[in-house]
Amino acid sequence: MNKAIDRLKTLPFSSRLIREAHGVLMHGVRGQHKMPGEFRRSQNWIGGATINDAVFVPPVHTLIDDLMSDLEAFVHDEKHYFPELLKIALVHYQFETIHPFLDGNGRIGRLMITLYLVSKRILKRPVLYLSDFFERNRTLYYDNLMRVREKNDLRQWFKFFLVGLIETARSGITTFDNILKLEKKVEAQIQTLGSRAANAYKVVEALYRAPVIDAARVGKVAKLSPASAYKLVADLERLGMLKEITGGKRGRTYIFEPYVKLFR
Repeated sequence: MNKAIDRLKTLPFSSRLIREAHGVLMHGVRGQHKMPGEFRRSQNWIGGATINDAVFVPPVHTLIDDLMSDLEAFVHDEKHYFPELLKIALVHYQFETIHPFLDGNGRIGRLMITLYLVSKRILKRPVLYLSDFFERNRTLYYDNLMRVREKNDLRQWFKFFLVGLIETARSGITTFDNILKLEKKVEAQIQTLGSRAANAYKVVEALYRAPVIDAARVGKVAKLSPASAYKLVADLERLGMLKEITGGKRGRTYIFEPYVKLFR
């Protein structure tokens, strides 16, 4: 997501950008050997052990370039007004129906929603991500996609998509409010550490960016010796900020527990 958003500075929302994002997404993960960054050159299908009992069979691979070009033209069509939220809802549906990659179509399709909203400056940051909503309502998600394919019922798909946006936005606002409250609480707790408070602030700032840490990283962030880093970890653990998650005596890893809880 971050690389794709950075790429928007020099490249518009396009098939090329989507392929580049796919190449990054598929690096070192499930499906990494299935043509990362390239549109498929063979038939795929959704559901079922074989194409004969598939729930849905996407278009033949020879049509993908034309279909994606058509989708790109729709995205950039400024002659015909179409509300932006409905446009990306339709783009997402069409992308998932084309299913242009051998693997990772769902992940890229969800990423595209946020990427589009950032490209249109509707979002300044990629803070609205619908994956959780789609995952929690997986059956409805697939049913509504299939309803468009089989019954041409775009209205129901639009309703479902917009409900997802509303729920995700509300959840995001609540989470941000809770983060601000947590910041005040944490600041008050850190002040009780006296001379070690300055280093604790440095560590907590790093935890807001990446809420998993170990003693070595604490030492690096706060520029402390290993012994001092372990003492600071113990202080933060005592205050309830850090929670050990490995259960081991060596190579112990901690999470910023009260922060992570806000996202569950």
